[in-house]
Amino acid sequence: MEYRPTILVTNDDGIDAPGLQALVRVLVATQRYNVQICAPDSEKSAVSHCITWRHPISAKRVNIDGATAFAVSGTPADCASLGISKALFPSIADLVVSGINMGSNCGYHIIYSGTVAGAREAFFNDLPSVSISYDWVGGKSSVHDYTLSAEACLPIISAILAEIRNQAYPQKCFLNIDLPTNVANNKGYKLTKQGKTIFRMGWKQVTSNMQGGKMLSTMTMEANSEASAETETSATLSENRLFKREVLGAQIDDDDDTEHQYLQEGYITVTPLAALSRADNDSHAFFENWLPGVAERASSSAL
Repeated sequence: MEYRPTILVTNDDGIDAPGLQALVRVLVATQRYNVQICAPDSEKSAVSHCITWRHPISAKRVNIDGATAFAVSGTPADCASLGISKALFPSIADLVVSGINMGSNCGYHIIYSGTVAGAREAFFNDLPSVSISYDWVGGKSSVHDYTLSAEACLPIISAILAEIRNQAYPQKCFLNIDLPTNVANNKGYKLTKQGKTIFRMGWKQVTSNMQGGKMLSTMTMEANSEASAETETSATLSENRLFKREVLGAQIDDDDDTEHQYLQEGYITVTPLAALSRADNDSHAFFENWLPGVAERASSSAL
């Protein structure tokens, strides 16, 4: 009998999101993999690595052709953890794939991303994993681009599984893949490093839940969202003020070899990530000299 590796798919846009659906269709169509799905039952974008701790989560069986699928009431990290625990599926997947996300995940956005958290949770549990995001741009992108993105990632997924079977795949990292807006004419794969690009976010006061528009997964505002804004303020709202996030602008990383730079140039960026949050050497050196002085000053002031 032909060996078929098992892939667990999760995401943060929700189990019905077109990115996940396209990825699953492409994986199933190869007839090479057993596909498991354990994904949020609703959108969980930008929840980072939040986990559910105080109460149970539900897992509802849903029909997705060619796969065994569950819609889960938890976060992406919950879904990845549950999916590889053997509590939901009888076997543990060989590879966890999180995505395909609506919007890129570069720079500091990796910290906010539920998509990346799904892959990171698998990494925490010593399972190879990949997060995949497509640089969706309103007015340019279409749902078909998710299918093209999934197809573009197939060689990477296949190669990872081959290395896993040969027991040669590195266990000290997971991969974050971003696909360019014009994925149909991409320039190929490019190994990159995480940069520091970030959208600066602010807050503004609003008078209703509808005002201010909906923030999309891409960290942009929904088009024409102001049209549905309500203007009346109730007595309750005057006592309980409402605030919504707004995008103030982008701070672009100007370092070489970062994923954001090459993504904008049209490459499919492949970035190895880990989970340590170490500061740079200069910062460590500063505190190495600074901390003993704090202790000495504290001792002197106690006299």
